[in-house]
Amino acid sequence: MITITNLTKHRGPLAVLSDINLTVNIGEVTALVGPSGGGKSTLLRCINGLETFEAGQVQVGTFTLAANTPTTSKTLIPLRRTVGMVFQQFHLFPHLTALENVMCGPRYALQKSKAESQDIAQKLLARVGLSDKHQSKPDALSGGQQQRVAIARALAVEPAVMLFDEPTSALDPLMAREVLAVMRDLASSGQTMIVVTHDMDFAKQATIAHHMEAGRITRSGPPRELLSEPAA
Repeated sequence: MITITNLTKHRGPLAVLSDINLTVNIGEVTALVGPSGGGKSTLLRCINGLETFEAGQVQVGTFTLAANTPTTSKTLIPLRRTVGMVFQQFHLFPHLTALENVMCGPRYALQKSKAESQDIAQKLLARVGLSDKHQSKPDALSGGQQQRVAIARALAVEPAVMLFDEPTSALDPLMAREVLAVMRDLASSGQTMIVVTHDMDFAKQATIAHHMEAGRITRSGPPRELLSEPAA
Protein backbone atom coordinates (compact mmCIF):
# COMPACT_ATOMS: atom_id res chain seq x y z
CA MET A 1 0.00 0.00 0.00
CA ILE A 2 2.83 2.42 0.87
CA THR A 3 6.42 2.39 -0.33
CA ILE A 4 8.82 5.08 0.85
CA THR A 5 12.16 5.19 -0.93
CA ASN A 6 15.26 7.15 0.17
CA LEU A 7 13.19 9.95 1.67
CA THR A 8 15.31 12.82 3.00
CA LYS A 9 14.17 16.12 4.47
CA HIS A 10 16.14 19.09 5.84
CA ARG A 11 15.27 22.12 7.92
CA GLY A 12 18.08 24.45 7.11
CA PRO A 13 21.33 22.51 7.56
CA LEU A 14 19.64 19.93 9.83
CA ALA A 15 18.55 16.60 8.31
CA VAL A 16 15.29 15.80 10.09
CA LEU A 17 14.75 12.68 7.94
CA SER A 18 17.71 10.78 6.49
CA ASP A 19 17.30 8.21 3.73
CA ILE A 20 14.06 6.66 5.02
CA ASN A 21 12.98 3.40 3.39
CA LEU A 22 9.71 1.87 4.53
CA THR A 23 7.04 -0.47 3.19
CA VAL A 24 3.51 -0.85 4.56
CA ASN A 25 1.37 -3.69 3.22
CA ILE A 26 -2.41 -3.64 2.87
CA GLY A 27 -4.11 -4.33 6.19
CA GLU A 28 -0.99 -3.80 8.30
CA VAL A 29 -0.83 -1.67 11.42
CA THR A 30 2.60 -0.03 11.54
CA ALA A 31 3.77 1.59 14.77
CA LEU A 32 6.39 4.34 14.73
CA VAL A 33 8.04 4.66 18.14
CA GLY A 34 11.05 6.38 19.61
CA PRO A 35 12.05 9.58 21.42
CA SER A 36 10.43 12.94 20.76
CA GLY A 37 12.16 14.87 18.02
CA GLY A 38 13.17 11.70 16.17
CA GLY A 39 11.25 12.53 12.99
CA LYS A 40 8.16 10.32 13.43
CA SER A 41 5.53 13.03 13.01
CA THR A 42 7.47 14.69 10.19
CA LEU A 43 7.55 11.39 8.30
CA LEU A 44 3.81 11.00 8.72
CA ARG A 45 3.20 14.51 7.36
CA CYS A 46 5.45 13.83 4.37
CA ILE A 47 3.37 10.76 3.47
CA ASN A 48 0.27 12.95 3.18
CA GLY A 49 1.99 15.83 1.41
CA LEU A 50 1.61 18.15 4.39
CA GLU A 51 5.37 18.72 4.37
CA THR A 52 7.79 18.74 1.47
CA PHE A 53 10.97 16.68 1.26
CA GLU A 54 14.09 17.19 -0.81
CA ALA A 55 14.93 13.66 -2.00
CA GLY A 56 13.27 10.29 -2.48
CA GLN A 57 9.63 9.51 -3.12
CA VAL A 58 6.45 8.23 -1.47
CA GLN A 59 4.13 5.85 -3.28
CA VAL A 60 0.62 5.29 -1.89
CA GLY A 61 -1.29 2.79 -3.99
CA THR A 62 -0.91 4.03 -7.56
CA PHE A 63 -0.07 7.62 -6.53
CA THR A 64 3.56 8.71 -6.47
CA LEU A 65 4.55 11.79 -4.46
CA ALA A 66 7.81 13.23 -5.72
CA ALA A 67 10.37 15.32 -3.88
CA ASN A 68 9.77 19.09 -3.72
CA THR A 69 6.04 18.84 -4.53
CA PRO A 70 4.44 21.97 -3.02
CA THR A 71 2.02 21.24 -0.18
CA THR A 72 -0.59 23.38 -1.96
CA SER A 73 -0.33 21.54 -5.28
CA LYS A 74 -3.66 20.40 -6.71
CA THR A 75 -1.91 17.21 -7.82
CA LEU A 76 -2.11 16.12 -4.15
CA ILE A 77 -5.92 15.95 -4.15
CA PRO A 78 -6.05 12.23 -5.14
CA LEU A 79 -3.50 11.43 -2.42
CA ARG A 80 -5.46 13.23 0.27
CA ARG A 81 -8.64 11.43 -0.77
CA THR A 82 -6.77 8.15 -0.27
CA VAL A 83 -5.10 8.95 3.06
CA GLY A 84 -6.97 10.00 6.20
CA MET A 85 -5.08 11.69 9.04
CA VAL A 86 -5.82 12.14 12.73
CA PHE A 87 -3.72 14.66 14.64
CA GLN A 88 -2.68 15.06 18.27
CA GLN A 89 -4.89 18.14 18.45
CA PHE A 90 -8.34 17.42 17.13
CA HIS A 91 -8.70 20.29 14.59
CA LEU A 92 -12.48 20.07 14.49
CA PHE A 93 -14.41 23.00 13.03
CA PRO A 94 -15.64 24.73 16.21
CA HIS A 95 -18.76 26.26 14.62
CA LEU A 96 -20.01 22.91 13.28
CA THR A 97 -21.74 20.07 15.11
CA ALA A 98 -20.16 16.63 15.32
CA LEU A 99 -22.43 15.48 12.50
CA GLU A 100 -21.55 18.46 10.30
CA ASN A 101 -17.82 17.96 10.94
CA VAL A 102 -18.01 14.38 9.71
CA MET A 103 -20.18 15.33 6.74
CA CYS A 104 -17.54 17.70 5.36
CA GLY A 105 -15.44 15.06 3.61
CA PRO A 106 -18.22 13.25 1.73
CA ARG A 107 -20.03 16.50 0.94
CA TYR A 108 -17.15 18.64 -0.33
CA ALA A 109 -14.27 16.28 -1.16
CA LEU A 110 -16.34 13.46 -2.66
CA GLN A 111 -19.22 15.66 -3.94
CA LYS A 112 -21.89 13.44 -2.41
CA SER A 113 -25.40 14.75 -1.74
CA LYS A 114 -26.29 16.26 1.60
CA ALA A 115 -28.56 13.32 2.42
CA GLU A 116 -25.92 10.72 1.54
CA SER A 117 -23.24 12.63 3.45
CA GLN A 118 -25.48 12.79 6.49
CA ASP A 119 -26.15 9.06 6.32
CA ILE A 120 -22.39 8.33 6.14
CA ALA A 121 -21.72 10.65 9.07
CA GLN A 122 -24.45 9.11 11.23
CA LYS A 123 -23.12 5.60 10.64
CA LEU A 124 -19.54 6.61 11.43
CA LEU A 125 -20.51 8.45 14.61
CA ALA A 126 -22.34 5.30 15.67
CA ARG A 127 -19.22 3.27 14.89
CA VAL A 128 -17.11 5.42 17.23
CA GLY A 129 -19.76 5.32 19.97
CA LEU A 130 -21.18 8.82 19.55
CA SER A 131 -24.70 8.25 18.26
CA ASP A 132 -26.04 10.59 20.93
CA LYS A 133 -23.68 13.46 20.12
CA HIS A 134 -24.72 14.33 16.55
CA GLN A 135 -25.80 17.87 17.41
CA SER A 136 -23.03 18.65 19.91
CA LYS A 137 -20.39 21.19 18.99
CA PRO A 138 -16.75 20.51 19.90
CA ASP A 139 -16.76 22.72 23.00
CA ALA A 140 -19.51 20.51 24.46
CA LEU A 141 -17.49 17.31 23.97
CA SER A 142 -14.72 15.79 26.07
CA GLY A 143 -11.25 15.43 24.57
CA GLY A 144 -11.80 11.74 23.93
CA GLN A 145 -15.12 12.43 22.23
CA GLN A 146 -13.56 15.13 20.06
CA GLN A 147 -10.81 12.75 18.96
CA ARG A 148 -13.38 10.10 18.10
CA VAL A 149 -15.24 12.66 15.97
CA ALA A 150 -11.91 13.44 14.28
CA ILE A 151 -11.43 9.73 13.53
CA ALA A 152 -14.96 9.49 12.11
CA ARG A 153 -14.29 12.57 9.97
CA ALA A 154 -11.09 11.03 8.57
CA LEU A 155 -12.93 7.77 7.82
CA ALA A 156 -15.76 9.54 6.02
CA VAL A 157 -13.84 9.72 2.73
CA GLU A 158 -13.21 5.94 2.88
CA PRO A 159 -9.42 6.25 2.96
CA ALA A 160 -7.22 3.33 1.99
CA VAL A 161 -4.73 4.39 4.68
CA MET A 162 -5.18 6.04 8.07
CA LEU A 163 -2.35 8.02 9.67
CA PHE A 164 -2.45 8.70 13.42
CA ASP A 165 -0.06 11.29 14.87
CA GLU A 166 0.10 10.65 18.63
CA PRO A 167 -3.72 10.60 18.82
CA THR A 168 -3.88 10.03 22.59
CA SER A 169 -1.02 12.18 23.89
CA ALA A 170 -3.28 15.13 24.71
CA LEU A 171 -5.79 12.95 26.58
CA ASP A 172 -6.06 11.68 30.11
CA PRO A 173 -5.88 7.87 30.56
CA LEU A 174 -9.65 7.31 30.52
CA MET A 175 -10.17 9.34 27.36
CA ALA A 176 -7.14 7.69 25.76
CA ARG A 177 -8.70 4.26 26.35
CA GLU A 178 -11.84 5.39 24.51
CA VAL A 179 -9.81 6.41 21.47
CA LEU A 180 -7.56 3.35 21.52
CA ALA A 181 -10.63 1.10 21.58
CA VAL A 182 -11.81 2.70 18.33
CA MET A 183 -8.36 2.29 16.80
CA ARG A 184 -8.23 -1.39 17.77
CA ASP A 185 -11.62 -1.85 16.13
CA LEU A 186 -10.27 -0.27 12.94
CA ALA A 187 -7.20 -2.50 13.03
CA SER A 188 -9.31 -5.64 13.46
CA SER A 189 -11.40 -4.63 10.44
CA GLY A 190 -8.30 -4.65 8.22
CA GLN A 191 -7.73 -0.92 7.95
CA THR A 192 -4.18 -0.07 6.86
CA MET A 193 -2.74 2.22 9.54
CA ILE A 194 0.48 3.99 10.49
CA VAL A 195 0.47 5.13 14.10
CA VAL A 196 2.97 7.43 15.77
CA THR A 197 2.58 6.59 19.44
CA HIS A 198 4.21 6.54 22.85
CA ASP A 199 1.57 4.06 24.06
CA MET A 200 3.60 0.88 24.20
CA ASP A 201 0.61 -1.35 24.95
CA PHE A 202 -1.00 -0.29 21.68
CA ALA A 203 2.30 -0.44 19.78
CA LYS A 204 2.83 -4.04 20.88
CA GLN A 205 -0.41 -5.00 19.12
CA ALA A 206 0.75 -3.59 15.77
CA THR A 207 1.82 -5.77 12.85
CA ILE A 208 5.31 -4.26 12.81
CA ALA A 209 7.14 -1.52 14.69
CA HIS A 210 9.90 0.84 13.60
CA HIS A 211 12.05 2.72 16.09
CA MET A 212 13.04 6.19 14.88
CA GLU A 213 15.75 8.39 16.32
CA ALA A 214 17.61 11.41 14.94
CA GLY A 215 15.71 11.22 11.66
CA ARG A 216 16.53 7.58 10.94
CA ILE A 217 14.83 4.22 11.32
CA THR A 218 17.24 2.54 13.69
CA ARG A 219 15.44 -0.77 14.30
CA SER A 220 12.47 -2.64 12.85
CA GLY A 221 10.73 -5.85 13.77
CA PRO A 222 7.84 -7.61 15.50
CA PRO A 223 6.59 -5.12 18.09
CA ARG A 224 6.81 -7.27 21.20
CA GLU A 225 10.38 -8.22 20.38
CA LEU A 226 11.52 -4.75 19.33
CA LEU A 227 9.93 -2.99 22.29
CA SER A 228 11.37 -5.48 24.75
CA GLU A 229 14.95 -5.06 23.54
CA PRO A 230 17.19 -2.37 24.99
CA ALA A 231 18.43 0.12 22.42
CA ALA A 232 21.92 -0.67 21.17
